[in-house]
Amino acid sequence: MPGFTSISPKNRNLVVAGGLSAFVLGVNYYTMMAVGGTDELQIGIDKFEELKKKDAENSSNTGS
Repeated sequence: MPGFTSISPKNRNLVVAGGLSAFVLGVNYYTMMAVGGTDELQIGIDKFEELKKKDAENSSNTGS
């Protein structure tokens, strides 16, 4: 990168800091969107709890 060496060290550090900050913020944004998008595990747990409750009701109704 021949153009990168011609700028002053202070400005070079600012360019590197900006690039790293952009990368970190991008990874953070991507991770938050991936984790917070749809909570498939919670949906599965809720369905399991509903089935468990229905089974308990059915077994108590047939057991009496």
